[in-house]
Amino acid sequence: MCGIVGAVARRDVTSTLTEGLRRLEYRGYDSCGIAVLQQGVPRRVRSVTRVANLIAQVEEVALSGTVGIAHTRWATHGAPVTENAHPIFSNGDIALVHNGIIENHEALRDELKALGYVFESDTDTEVIAHLIHHTCQQQSSGCLFDAVRHSLQRLHGAYAIAVFAKSEPGRVIGARAGSPLVVGLGEQGNYLASDAMALAGTAENFIYLEEGDMVELSLDGARVVDRHGDNVQRSIKAQCLSGNAVELGPYRHYMQKEIFEQPSVIADATEAVQMITPDLFGQGAELAFREVDSVLILACGTSYYSGLTAKYWLESLAQVSTQVEVASEYRYRSSVTNPNTLVVVVSQSGETADTLAALKHAQLLGHRHTLAICNVAGSTITRHAQLQYMTSAGPEIGVASTKAFTTQLVALFLLALALGKQRGRVSAMEEAAYLNQLHHLPAELNSVLALEAQIIAWSEAFAGKEHALFLGRGLHYPIALEGALKLKEISYIHAEAYPAGELKHGPLALVTSQMPVVTIAPNDALLEKLKSNMQEVRARGGQLYVLADANSRIGSSDSVHVIRMPENYGSLSPILHVVPLQLLAYHTACARGTDVDKPRNLAKSVTVE
Repeated sequence: MCGIVGAVARRDVTSTLTEGLRRLEYRGYDSCGIAVLQQGVPRRVRSVTRVANLIAQVEEVALSGTVGIAHTRWATHGAPVTENAHPIFSNGDIALVHNGIIENHEALRDELKALGYVFESDTDTEVIAHLIHHTCQQQSSGCLFDAVRHSLQRLHGAYAIAVFAKSEPGRVIGARAGSPLVVGLGEQGNYLASDAMALAGTAENFIYLEEGDMVELSLDGARVVDRHGDNVQRSIKAQCLSGNAVELGPYRHYMQKEIFEQPSVIADATEAVQMITPDLFGQGAELAFREVDSVLILACGTSYYSGLTAKYWLESLAQVSTQVEVASEYRYRSSVTNPNTLVVVVSQSGETADTLAALKHAQLLGHRHTLAICNVAGSTITRHAQLQYMTSAGPEIGVASTKAFTTQLVALFLLALALGKQRGRVSAMEEAAYLNQLHHLPAELNSVLALEAQIIAWSEAFAGKEHALFLGRGLHYPIALEGALKLKEISYIHAEAYPAGELKHGPLALVTSQMPVVTIAPNDALLEKLKSNMQEVRARGGQLYVLADANSRIGSSDSVHVIRMPENYGSLSPILHVVPLQLLAYHTACARGTDVDKPRNLAKSVTVE
C-alpha cells in the first residue's frame, strides 16, 4: 500500500518523482501528491484522482526543484480528500510523506495541539510532521536529521517516511520501521522509494534499508544509521531494472498482459532446472531439508491459495505432513512448535505485513528452518528467511495476482519434488517425468490461452450476474477458491468457492438459474464424484460452466456450458485450470466497466496490518 519517492539531484526532479509514482500505481491508492523545494520554499500539488491528473497539475503550475518527495496514499486515517493527501506540511518548513500507521497518534495530536499546532488534516501523518518541526525548534543544533531521529523514538506503529525542510535545502531524510524503503544511487542524484522499480533507469545501485534504519540523502551520497543511531554500511546491490518492464505495450490492461506473460515467465523459471536438488532453495537447504519432518505454509490472499494447492503436492509426492495457515491468524493464536518444521512464507512483494510478522513470530517460537518464496529480490521477507526461492515472475502491476500465483505454484511443486527426492519418495524416473512436464508446461499454457474467445462468451453471461459459485475437488478446490477471489476482486460480483462434495451441506440452497456455477472438471480419480455434484446443480435449475479436460466426457447442453481444456496434465493440472478462471474474471470485469488493474478498496502490496 502507498508509495514513496524522494530525490536530491543536480537537475529538476519533478519528472523523476511523478514517473516513480506512475510505476507505483499498482500498489493501490486513492490520492497522490508531490512537493519540491522551489526557490527555497516548499511547494506542493495534490490530487484525489490519478497520477496522470497530478502530472497535468504539476505542468500547469510549473512546479520544479532539485529536492522533492512524492506519494500515493491509500486512506487509513481520514477520507481520501485533498486535505488528507500527502505530502503533509508543518509551519511552511517541513514536508513529509508517510506509509504505515501511527498507533499513538491521538495522544501525540493532543500534546501538539496544546503546544499551539493547528491540524489541517485527519491523518496520523500530520502528527509526525509537527513533531519533527517542534523537535527542530527545541534543539540547539536545529539539525533535521537529529530531529527526525528523536521524533521517531516517540512513535508507536509502522512507518516509512521521507522528509525535507526549508531550513536544510539539499537534503532528504528517510526512515523505516515495519514498512519498506530503498535508497537508489545514481549519477545525477540520490533517491528514495518504496519499491526499486520506481527508480528504474534513474538509479543503478540500491541499498535496502534494514528495520529501524534512517538515511540522509544529499548530492554527496547516502549516510545510513541503524536503530541505535550508529553509522552503518549497508550492502550496495547493482540491479539492472528496465522501465520497459512496466510498460503496457499492446494490451488493454496490465492484468491481461500478465495473464499472457505466464508461458514465458514459467519457461524462464523452469528451463534452467535440469535436476531437482535442495540447492534450488538456497545455500544450506540440503542440511535443513534433512532435518525437516513437517511443513507449515504461511501466506495471505492468493498466496494462501498457492499454499493450499501445495499441501496436496507435499503430502502426496513428499509424504510430509503439511499445514497451511492464513498469516494474520497464525501470529495471534497459541500453536505447538516443532523445531523440525520447515516454515514456508509465500508473498509476491516480500513486504506483506501480516506474512512478515508471521515469519518473525515463527522464528521467535523457535522455528529454525524458514523458506521465503517471493517475486522481489532483496525484499524484507527474503532477507529475514533462512532460505529463499525467487519466482522471477517480473513486475506484476495488476492488483489481482496472476503470473505471480502460477510461478508460486511452480516453486512449491519444485519444493515438493525436492523434499520427496531427499526422503526417497521420488525416484529418478519420476523426477525425469516431472521435469519433462514442467518444461512442456509453457506450451500447454499457450493452448489454454487460445481458448480466450470462448471465455469471452462466458463473460458476457456473467457480466449481468451478482453472485457466482465455484466448485472443485481435491487438488482443484484451491483453484476454485482462487477463481472466486479473482472474480470478486475485479468485477465486484459476489463469488464463493466450495469443495464440490459440500454442495448438499449448504451451498445448494443458493443454486437457481441466476446463480452460475463454475466447475473445474479434470479427468482425474474424482471425476465421477464431481459429475454427481454437477447433476445436483442441474436438478435445481442451475447453469453450469465447466472447464473439462479434453478426455473427461462431459457433454454440452442448454444448462451445461463446456470449454475443452487440453488432456489431463496430472499433478500440474491446477496451473492450467487457473488460467481460464483468470481470463473469465478479467473479461467479466471489462464487460462491467470496472477498473481492472486498480479495483476499489484494494492494494497490491499490503504493508499495514
